[in-house]
Amino acid sequence: MHAEAQELPKLVLRVPQRVQQIGLQHGYRLQEQIKSQLGIYEEMFEYTTKMDWPTVLKLAEEFRASLERKTPDLYLEMQGIAEGAGVGTLDIVALNCRSEISFGSFSDGCTSLSWKKNENARVLAQNWDWTTSVQKNLALMDIEISGKPRIYMVTEAGIIGKIGFNSAGVGTCLNAIKARPCISSKVPIHIALRLCLESTSVESALQTISSLGGVASSQHILIADSTTSLGLELSPLGDVHLKEDEDGFIIHTNHFIENKNVTEPSWIKGSPARLERAQQLAHELVNNGIKGDLITPSLLREQVFSDTCNAPQSICAQEDPSTHHTRRTSTLFNIVMNLDKQDLGAEVVVGQPGSGKESPVIKMPWM
Repeated sequence: MHAEAQELPKLVLRVPQRVQQIGLQHGYRLQEQIKSQLGIYEEMFEYTTKMDWPTVLKLAEEFRASLERKTPDLYLEMQGIAEGAGVGTLDIVALNCRSEISFGSFSDGCTSLSWKKNENARVLAQNWDWTTSVQKNLALMDIEISGKPRIYMVTEAGIIGKIGFNSAGVGTCLNAIKARPCISSKVPIHIALRLCLESTSVESALQTISSLGGVASSQHILIADSTTSLGLELSPLGDVHLKEDEDGFIIHTNHFIENKNVTEPSWIKGSPARLERAQQLAHELVNNGIKGDLITPSLLREQVFSDTCNAPQSICAQEDPSTHHTRRTSTLFNIVMNLDKQDLGAEVVVGQPGSGKESPVIKMPWM
């Protein structure tokens, strides 16, 4: 179980001229957390993939070359983070490509949900489950770059794209999927998340990712704007897009539901049960008359995301003390986003919702 959740650092990053300045601010202000992250991932790679850090960096070089060519501004931002934190550029590339370099050997879970409030509003929410040691290195980001939507996200120190929303009302959630192959010339998933958060609509996000040749590894991005939600079951060998069901839901855990383009081993045994449980709880809310403005963050936290059925592999994931500490996954935060241009915002709680040890609610934007 978690100790009581600590307050996360809040970074407001604005850039009047050079995008690298955002990276410099990020790296300088979170240098302690970034160095901690590098140590955590070094141990995780060693234990789960039997790769030492120099080997990880050799693989990161393959992605570095592709990032510099395909997304030069984001690569400059990574260089800035490295300079600000006093670490190597390849260290930061490795953090941003850790899902790909690990070849799916990490055990991150997550349960995500999109719910149609009305024709012009969607709710997007998830529990993010990961190894507990990372929680102290989470940060809240407010990124403002001239000519692009303003981004509000929860991320790991050193990683430039994650879970959140932007001022255009586009939001993203992430579910890890374990499937080969991985193709380093394509876009790493955390970079794809950032590109989504720089987009003005779901459609423009899809066009951007497609124009760059698609993603490097198999993952699920639940993306929404005020009028559209799609479950992007992404893979290097082809994508499948899930649409809202008759009650306006898209719900996802850590296995592909419809994408058969890749071979996917059964890796998180509780993922199918977690999906079924989340669907059951969500549809019970509909049957109880919950719709429109009755769909609130507190309701979702209390009625869906705090659920511990089938623990430890529950929607609100619990630590399994029988596993190695690098694989000891639990829910590290919950986010509920209201993608309504008339009332745009999100609520975050750090820790396990409903546990009594989670943080007070954090509003985004917080300024």
